[in-house]
Formats: sequence, structure tokens, C-alpha cells
Amino acid sequence: MRTRVLAAFLVFALCGMGAAQALSNALRADRVLVLKQERTLRLMSAGKVIKTYKIALGGNPLGPKTRQGDHKTPEGTYILDSRNLHSQFYKSIHISYPNAQDRAAARKQGVSPGGDVFIHGLPNGYGWIGKEHRMKDWTDGCIAVTDQEMDEIWRAVPNGTPIEIRP
Repeated sequence: MRTRVLAAFLVFALCGMGAAQALSNALRADRVLVLKQERTLRLMSAGKVIKTYKIALGGNPLGPKTRQGDHKTPEGTYILDSRNLHSQFYKSIHISYPNAQDRAAARKQGVSPGGDVFIHGLPNGYGWIGKEHRMKDWTDGCIAVTDQEMDEIWRAVPNGTPIEIRP
């Protein structure tokens, strides 16, 4: 009897783990859309929204990023081109800002366009703040989510995924 109960438990546990893994693998985005005014990041697949996250932006979020140190989140179309497990934030995915157009506009103004723009979690050691971080735009121009949300985005968005950031 004990053997049958143990066998049934193992089968149930393995099936449950398989279902959980299938659910976590099911979220796969082919595009990311950020709506700055709404403070949302949307994972898209085949033109449909598959998940929406509330976000915090740069400390001076109105308008596009034009130069280093302006605390603005860029606007335009970029690529999520690399990721960092060891950043000063809980995981980060790099946004390919500045593009050629951004560099040309900054050069025309005689300024550096800046760079190092990411989607990232909370500063290391501050994950306990959770969703409360969204009460104020606090990044230097990045897009911030909770650490748990960053885990989902990390799994759902492969390198090379386009990201469109709208006003």
C-alpha cells in the first residue's frame, strides 16, 4: 500500500511539475511595446498582447531621451540585444539605444546621446520593495519592473526581440 501511495504521489508531482514548466515556457514574446504615458510594458506575440506590466521610468520621463544624463527613457524602435545576470539591478536586458538617428541628433546638438538603457528589476538587495517602486519614476532612463516580473520577461523575451517605446 505504501509503495502505491508513494508511486501515485511521484506521478502526480511529476505531472504537476511538467504542467508548471509548460505554463512558464508558454509565455514567448516576439515584440515588446512600452507606452510611457501609461507606464506599461506589453509583451506581444503575433500582434496580440500576452502580458502587461506596470513600470517605472526615468526620473524625467516626458519626451524622448536626447542626451546623456537627461534621466529620460528613449522613444523609438530598438532591439533587446543582450542581457546581464550580474548588473547592479536584479537582471537586466539591454536596449540598443542609441541608434543611428539618436547619435546623429545628439551630434547635431554637440552632446553625447548616452547609452546603457535597460529593462531591469530592482536594485540588488531591494527586491522587498516590490511593486511599490512604481509610485515614482526613479531610474536614470531605464524601464524598471519588480524582480519577479523581470524573471518572467527574462524567460519570455529572447535576444534580438524588437522593442518599441512610445510617448
